[in-house]
Amino acid sequence: MGNIYGYARVSTREQNEDRQLIALQEVRVPKQNIYLDKQSGRDFNRPMYLRLLKKLKREDLLYIQSIDRLGRNYDEILEQWRILTKERKVDISVLDMPLLDTRRGKDLMGTFLSDIVLQVLSFVAENERKSIRQRQREGIEAAKLRGVQFGRPKLPMPENFLEAYARWVSKEVSGAKAAEQCHMTMSTFYRWANQRKEQESREEK
Repeated sequence: MGNIYGYARVSTREQNEDRQLIALQEVRVPKQNIYLDKQSGRDFNRPMYLRLLKKLKREDLLYIQSIDRLGRNYDEILEQWRILTKERKVDISVLDMPLLDTRRGKDLMGTFLSDIVLQVLSFVAENERKSIRQRQREGIEAAKLRGVQFGRPKLPMPENFLEAYARWVSKEVSGAKAAEQCHMTMSTFYRWANQRKEQESREEK
């Protein structure tokens, strides 16, 4: 029996990894052998995962809480599973899916069943990710139709903007000077100025 390791991942720095860490500690993974990444599972260029790969040796045991901690891309999950089990010769135990434990059923039938479960779960994980993204898009579109505004709130127009704008249009001052007078950046001034021009154009029609 080799060393015992654990791997955890959360997609963003705002997500909480406590649930995964507690699950790994409950199966007695040494604290110093738990590797945690806080970034997307879209690819495997993750610093702690890559560091873990360098540590893993034949007959080591790797715990993960769920299959999608390895990633959410079907092909990549299968590829990493192959690398870990076939090339590195380590065992993997997926805590929320006891069937995915390579220590069990190392005969041909056990391996066959494990591979089937792995492919099904990887496919489900990827499709769930796609469904979540689709629901998010639909939710955003529905919110926009209701008038919900996304992004930064719009700043109120400075009281002296129209005066500075008129002087800029008549070329009495430069854009930089007009922006300075309104206490805003040049990009903000030009954005307001373009909006004002569009409004004037519509009013003339």
